[in-house]
Amino acid sequence: MAQVSLKNVCKIFPGNVSAVNNVNMGIENKEFMVLVGPSGCGKSTTLRMIAGLEEISSGDIFIGNKRVNDVPAKDRDIAMVFQNYALYPHMTVFENMSFGLRLRHIPKQEIIQRVGEAADILGIKRLLNRKPRELSGGERQRVAVGRAIVRKPMVFLFDEPLSNLDAKMRVQMRTEIHKLHIRLQTTIIYVTHDQVEAMTMGDRIAVMKDGVLNQLEDPIDVYDHPKNKFVASFIGSPPMNIMQGRIIKKEGRLYFDEGKIQVKLVEDMYKKMGNYLGNEVFFGIRSEDIYDKLFVSDAPPENIVKVNCEVFEPMGSEVYLYLNTGRHTFIARVGAHDRPKVNQEMEVVFDMSKVHFFDKNTEETII
Repeated sequence: MAQVSLKNVCKIFPGNVSAVNNVNMGIENKEFMVLVGPSGCGKSTTLRMIAGLEEISSGDIFIGNKRVNDVPAKDRDIAMVFQNYALYPHMTVFENMSFGLRLRHIPKQEIIQRVGEAADILGIKRLLNRKPRELSGGERQRVAVGRAIVRKPMVFLFDEPLSNLDAKMRVQMRTEIHKLHIRLQTTIIYVTHDQVEAMTMGDRIAVMKDGVLNQLEDPIDVYDHPKNKFVASFIGSPPMNIMQGRIIKKEGRLYFDEGKIQVKLVEDMYKKMGNYLGNEVFFGIRSEDIYDKLFVSDAPPENIVKVNCEVFEPMGSEVYLYLNTGRHTFIARVGAHDRPKVNQEMEVVFDMSKVHFFDKNTEETII
């Protein structure tokens, strides 16, 4: 069994710098878990503590049913793939992939078999006699993954393995790693700062900030039901639009008043948002939930907003519009056929059934 459990795990560096603060997390057997967050959030430190490369300050780490706090990294039955590939330049691909097996005195024939199987899976069999300098970035990354595969560990750890690749190769390699997980059916813990990687690869994602685990759920649940303002604004591309304003009441109905614009809340929100009447809150709306009024035939007048289009970004199948209310700038993601004039006023429609509200003081989700 290859479950990994973290119980009240903390890491404090000299100077009382808290890098990881009381993290509790359970990774199931054969699960693909992604740790995601901005630089400095503690995700790589957490991975290194699981690997045994970083000593924990307090708490417990279990791999399988074994507490591994005091177990050396070499005895934890894990394999780690690093950001910089960490290949030996004087060795061939075969020698790099088999190095760990040779240190463990695995029989030669079994080494040849394991390396051959891994090379087949990764499509690098033709590269086995080359040196790392003769490989592209994507090929080097495959070799680094292959070196981990041949170990047949209980758990694979990936520390931002795609960050050195170009955009096209990143897309290709994340697909390959996802396929690899399906084929090997083993536990993978994957660290990235790229929320697109997290959303597309993980069975579950753990969103971290300042050493604290903010949310741990299925990617779609995190996207649709963020637990706080940070998660809402970090997960999603483009990120969720956040505006600050006040809940007001007009003619018996509740509105969000941004200062320049007002939009009416749907009645299902009245019970919770009524408690914030007259108070300031954060209002969040995804870019895909904002529509150009020209293409909406039956838009409620209360949800129509006049804005200025500052920037127009064609993305091929869609367009990003950077809009300004006079107080806030936000992004609408619309169809490729929508091409408003820049620096000209236009009207957009907010889908108020899909908006979020966050407490101004705690930044926790209200709705």
